[in-house]
Amino acid sequence: MEILLLTVGKTTQKYIREGIDEYLKRLKRYIPYRIVSIPDIRTSRAITPELQKIKEGEAILDFLSPSDHCILLDEHGKEYTSSDFASALEKIMASGKKRAVFVVGGPYGFSENVYSRADAKVSISRMTFTHEMVRLFFTEQVYRAMTILRGEPYHHE
Repeated sequence: MEILLLTVGKTTQKYIREGIDEYLKRLKRYIPYRIVSIPDIRTSRAITPELQKIKEGEAILDFLSPSDHCILLDEHGKEYTSSDFASALEKIMASGKKRAVFVVGGPYGFSENVYSRADAKVSISRMTFTHEMVRLFFTEQVYRAMTILRGEPYHHE
């Protein structure tokens, strides 16, 4: 199985890119993991937040294949401990799907069409973070999950 993190917009902060790159390097020994960015929709007076969500949603849905397991990273999603997330990820990996696609939406969240397509929703935290930070935090959590599943000493309870 391949794990993809689908994001709206690029990671522009150098320190966040460097952190992500470190965990991408570490993840190579466990599982194929990629971050794919779709272009963000530039805000203007002519585009409402709802229209922006719809346009971003169309790009997200165009990217997904019907066989993908789609999980939205959403503030209203299920919260996990790191160990519980590792168990949930293990179940997804054992499902026979070729790709698990975790999606970070744009600044206004997801359109109703994207919510309808999702197989699940996961919350990183009840706190709010920038979308760029979520990319780093989520990538670290996937790495942590892999070490938990292998019984390696990275995670401490």
